[in-house]
Amino acid sequence: MADVPTRETFANMYAEKAPWDIGKPQQAFVEVADKVRGLVLDAGCGTGENALYFASRGCSVVGIDFLEFPIREAQRKAAARKIQAEFLRLDALTLTSFDRQFDSVIDSGLFHVFSDEDRPRYVGGLAHVTKAGARLFLLCFRDAEPAGFGPRRVSRQELETAFAKGWNFESLQPARFEIVPEFKDSFSAGGPKAWFAIIRRER
Repeated sequence: MADVPTRETFANMYAEKAPWDIGKPQQAFVEVADKVRGLVLDAGCGTGENALYFASRGCSVVGIDFLEFPIREAQRKAAARKIQAEFLRLDALTLTSFDRQFDSVIDSGLFHVFSDEDRPRYVGGLAHVTKAGARLFLLCFRDAEPAGFGPRRVSRQELETAFAKGWNFESLQPARFEIVPEFKDSFSAGGPKAWFAIIRRER
C-alpha cells in the first residue's frame, strides 16, 4: 500500500509540476457532463480545471482544497477566463461543518489519498453536504495500476464498502487519468488505470 500523502507532499508537488494539473478537465468528467447538474461541489479541486469546466456550462460551482496555492490559482483562472465560480480553502475531511447542500459532487483524485481511518469521515462529510438524490462523480486510482509512484490503489470492493450505507452505485467502470507528459513513464501506457464511479445519495 502506498503511503498516505501529507500536506507537505502536495505543496511540494504544486511547487514543481503536479502530475494531475493538466490544464483542462479530466476526460472522464467531460464524457458525463450532461449528468452534472445544479449546485456542484468540487472536492479537492486543485487549480480548478474541472470546476471551471462545469461553471462554464452554467452550473453553480464551489471548489474546495486544503492548500492555499491551488485555491489562489483557481481564483486567478476564473478571473482571467471571466467564469463565475467560488473557490474556498477547506479540508474535505471537515465537510460535516460545511453547512451547504449540493446536487452534484466531483471527486477527481481525492478519495484515493485518504487512509482507511479517514475514508468514513470523508464519506460522512459527503453525506452531510449532499441532498437526497444527489450524485457523486468519483475518479480514483484502480488496483490494476501497478504499484509504484503515485497514490494508493483502490479495489472495487473498497469503493463499494466505503459507500455501502446510504449510497447506490449507478455505474462503476474502468477509466484512465490524464497526466502531464513529464510523468508518462511513471505510470501505465495511456495513463494511470482508474475507476470512474457515479454514486447516488439515497438518504
